[in-house]
Amino acid sequence: MASVELKGLGKRYGDAVAVDNVSLLIGHGQLVCLLGPSGCGKTTTLRLIAGFIEPSAGEIAVGSKVLSTPQRTVPPEGRNMSMIFQSYALWPHMTVAENVAYGLRIRKMDKATIESKLQAILSTTHLEALAERYPGELSGGQQQRVSLARALVVEPETLLLDEPLSNLDANLREEMRFEIRRLHDRYRYTTVYVTHDQSEAMTTADQIAVMNLGRIEQLGTPKEIYDQPRSVFVARFIGGSNILTGKAVDAGHVSVTGATLATTGRALTTGETVSVSIRQHEIAIATAKPAADNLLHAVVSRQVFLGAARDYTAVLDDKTEVRVTAPPIQDIAPGQEVWLRLPAERCRALTGGIEG
Repeated sequence: MASVELKGLGKRYGDAVAVDNVSLLIGHGQLVCLLGPSGCGKTTTLRLIAGFIEPSAGEIAVGSKVLSTPQRTVPPEGRNMSMIFQSYALWPHMTVAENVAYGLRIRKMDKATIESKLQAILSTTHLEALAERYPGELSGGQQQRVSLARALVVEPETLLLDEPLSNLDANLREEMRFEIRRLHDRYRYTTVYVTHDQSEAMTTADQIAVMNLGRIEQLGTPKEIYDQPRSVFVARFIGGSNILTGKAVDAGHVSVTGATLATTGRALTTGETVSVSIRQHEIAIATAKPAADNLLHAVVSRQVFLGAARDYTAVLDDKTEVRVTAPPIQDIAPGQEVWLRLPAERCRALTGGIEG
C-alpha cells in the first residue's frame, strides 16, 4: 500500500477548466470519496490518477514516486492500480473464475498461485457457487462483485472506483455499499471512490472530498461534512438544508426577518450578509409561541404526510420558504400561523458564498 497525493492538480480542455488546483492527500489504506454533481471534476480527477489523461498542471505521486506531471505521465499499466468501472467491463465469453483470474494470468503467475489466490478471493466475495457461470447468467449485484474480485485479486497499490453502483437498483445499491466497505476493511487498499450519491459516500468513506466547479469545496469525515458544512454548496448538496440569509448583528448573531438568531460555525463581522444553514429535521414547529429563543414567525403553505413523518413548507415574513420535518402526530393545516424554533447550536453560519 502507498499514499496517493495530488499537488495543485489541474486539467484544462482549451478554455474549459475541468480540474482546478486540486490538492489532496489520501493516506495508506484510506478510502476517500470524491463526491459531487455531474461536471464537478470528480471523474476527470479519477482518470488523472489512473493515468488515462495527462494533467495540465500539478502532479500526482504514489508513495515517493511521481506518476504524473505536465511533462511526463506514467501509463496506466505502469501504476499498479486496479479500476472498477460503472459498466462492470466483464468478458462475456469467460466464466466468473476466468474473469477474476485474468489479471493473474497476464502477470504470468504459476497455476498453483493463481488457483490459491482465486479461491481466496472467491470466498471473500461470496462467489464460490457462481465460479462456473458466465456474466450473462448473473444479476447486476453479482456482476459487480465479480468486478470487485477481479480488481482485488491482483493486490493493487491503489483501487479506483468510478460510479460503481449507478447501474444497480436501489436495494442492490444499498447492499453493495456495505459490501464495498466490508471488502475495504478486509484488504485496506488505498482507495479513491467517485460518486454523486451522498448515501454511498457516507456509508463507504473514511473521508469525503466534496467537489464543485473543478475544486474541492470541503474535505472531512462523513460526520464532519454532514454536521459542519462550511459553504452554501456543501450544505445544499449534503443532505439538503434550509438556507436563510440575514445581516450579522455581532460575532454570533444574525438578524433574519426582524428576528435575531444565535449561530455557530464561525465568527461574524457586524453588518456582513450571512447565509445560515439548518436541516429540516432540526427545526421544531408549533402553533403557539414557545418560551424560547431563536424563533421565527411563519405560515404553513404545504403539508405532506409521509407515514413516519410530516413534511411542511412554511413561509417566513420575508417570503422565504423553510422545509420542516415533524412527527406524524403533529397535524397543522396549510394557512395556519406557526412558530419555528431553530436551535442555536444547529444554525451554522456559512462561508463560500451567499444564497441566491
